[in-house]
Amino acid sequence: MKLELFLNFDGNCREAVEFYAKVFKSEVSNLMTYGQAPPDPNCQISELDKDKVCYAGVKIGDMVVMFCDMLTGFPVLVGNNISPTVNIGDKEEVKRIFDELKDDGEVLVELQQTYFSELYGMVEDRFGIIWQILFYKY
Repeated sequence: MKLELFLNFDGNCREAVEFYAKVFKSEVSNLMTYGQAPPDPNCQISELDKDKVCYAGVKIGDMVVMFCDMLTGFPVLVGNNISPTVNIGDKEEVKRIFDELKDDGEVLVELQQTYFSELYGMVEDRFGIIWQILFYKY
């Protein structure tokens, strides 16, 4: 069994994917727009949506996080509807990732020692995603 995570955006997916790839020192894979997808008579894509991202992946640790823009007419509930948690075995990397995610975002819990981790913090990034970052020595 493995955990998979899909993050939905409201037209700014490409920017988000590039941001997360940079933060986690990864690469964007398989980015495809709705306009590049094979035609489907059951799902007509409007001109407004053709340049939106229908799929992209970013490897974070051992998991590929998947991303897409929602089609026009499907609202995105930004915020606490998802909270990815990243366990990192290096305290300096915890600090680096936390600092990059908080750029133009909001710190909800400053990095600190807790009963479950020597270093833990929570940050809402500039895209409205709430990340929990912690040091976990495997």
